[in-house]
Amino acid sequence: MKYINAIIDGIEVSVPEGMTIMQAGDSIGAHIPRLCYHPKLSTEGACRICVVEVEGWYKYLPACSTLLQEGMVIRTNTPELRQMRRDLVELLLDNHPRGCLTCIKDGNCELQNLSYKLGVRERLFAGKRKRYPIEKSSVAVIRDAEKCILCRQCVRVCSEIQGVHNLSQMFRGFNTVVTPAFLANMDDSVCIKCGQCINVCPTAAFIEQDSTEDVWQALSDPNKFVVVQTAPAVRVAIGEGWKMPIGTPCTGKMVTALRRLGFKAVFDTNFTADLTIVEEAYEFIERYKNNEKLPIITSCSPGWIKFLEHFYPELIPNASTCKSPMQMMSVLLKTYYAELKGIDPKDIYVVAVMPCVAKKFEAKRPEHYSENNYPWTDAVLTTRELIWMIKAYGIDFLNLPDEDFDQPLGYATGAGDIFGTTGGVMEATLRTAYEKLTGKSSDNLDYFDVRMAPGLKEASVMINGFVLNIAVANGLNNAKTILEKVKSGEKQYHIIEIMACPGGCVAGGGQPLVHPEDYVYPLDEEMIKLRQKALYSIDKDKIHRKAHDNPFIKKLYSDFLEYPGSPIAHKLLHTTYTPRIPRGIK
Repeated sequence: MKYINAIIDGIEVSVPEGMTIMQAGDSIGAHIPRLCYHPKLSTEGACRICVVEVEGWYKYLPACSTLLQEGMVIRTNTPELRQMRRDLVELLLDNHPRGCLTCIKDGNCELQNLSYKLGVRERLFAGKRKRYPIEKSSVAVIRDAEKCILCRQCVRVCSEIQGVHNLSQMFRGFNTVVTPAFLANMDDSVCIKCGQCINVCPTAAFIEQDSTEDVWQALSDPNKFVVVQTAPAVRVAIGEGWKMPIGTPCTGKMVTALRRLGFKAVFDTNFTADLTIVEEAYEFIERYKNNEKLPIITSCSPGWIKFLEHFYPELIPNASTCKSPMQMMSVLLKTYYAELKGIDPKDIYVVAVMPCVAKKFEAKRPEHYSENNYPWTDAVLTTRELIWMIKAYGIDFLNLPDEDFDQPLGYATGAGDIFGTTGGVMEATLRTAYEKLTGKSSDNLDYFDVRMAPGLKEASVMINGFVLNIAVANGLNNAKTILEKVKSGEKQYHIIEIMACPGGCVAGGGQPLVHPEDYVYPLDEEMIKLRQKALYSIDKDKIHRKAHDNPFIKKLYSDFLEYPGSPIAHKLLHTTYTPRIPRGIK
């Protein structure tokens, strides 16, 4: 490997060829200010905050897009550079709303933080400022164009990672705005509600639709029996709201905090992850035996399902008809649990805490309303929203004792826990499918071939003479690769797992925001791996690690659902999907 030698701020550096000046500076602790840069996205070079001086060059060079060259002598901090950076940030600020104290990203805003570091203490420029109404059409994602600084991180993540291409810049100069095509509302566009634009936005030009007020009101209503369920990925990320190390499991503290907020009962979405596995394994085996509608494609990621409906409607028959674990839990709470407790389902208010912004959209889909026209899931909180509610209530999260979920919908096997990571759904399904296909018990519960797939993974698994061709994809650009192979007939798969977000739910659009000041970026691979490893550690410590071994699942079938795929199970736990085109487009 060839190394490049240079001098940065008087320090000799020797780094592999191909590094940019910014990367070389980071390697020696010379952190060059930046705003539009993201290490997992293409280089934009739009903000020019990262410019540096290089001896012998007649102009400043952007550190993010300039490769380090042999013998360069670079200065990252001079009076002229600091003044220029401050001027650039001052210009951004004077075209920016002044409501920092009431902004959801106050204290976690990259523009705000950069202003402090560069010594911006007053607004020097006056004049016309861009004005746009806040766009609230979507039940999941809000767009506030007045807070946009045109860094294009949202545009890049939507196209380069998710393959949706919903966002782009329109017009030029002062009138430039980031928007869906034809200035359409988010709800009228092909937005899949994944929320990755929220994760990468350095300001608050994109945020989730707030559900906290609805939940506060429900909790204060004496006529409501308010219950809550929590997804697997939430428990390994919620502690980050209190600066706990990334990937710290906080299940017990989370349950305690939810009870102190006033929830009457706290349930584990992992329980219905187990249930999803049992139903999905049954569905797969039926298709496998009949050689129809293969490959079966997992359906628990609502962002992926909306992507499917928009871009691959011809493959909708291949999607599993199983509802997501969230929706299965909500249905059971207003049927099975309501019957057990003698509560009118209309009086039960179900809150779901999810790592996913798209779950807010999923809860409002007409397919997920009862015959009596009330929603199965009444409100969805993101992990971020729950963190704020706990803090707002004055709960000392770090010093809470550990408590357990309520029963009978609070016990989960390790298979349910790993639903929150890419490959987890596949691995959990294989643990059950093996025994159902062979009629034999298996001691091999770790399918490393599908674990923590780095974007895309294909494998063939031998199960007692059966060869299953499987694929795992996360980030929908990777999903396209698999789906195109299915369409062309290039590859014959049996099972495909697709998750909308990179790394799976652990890096969902509703997870705690990370900040480059902590040297962790949204989509950071090490952050994702730490959260994933935490889920596998929970799985490993469980007594039961196969979904069909869950004793409460067995009792649920015995007392209520009869058997996997039964008429009542199909009625309550399965759904349908519909091809979509953006409204207004023929």
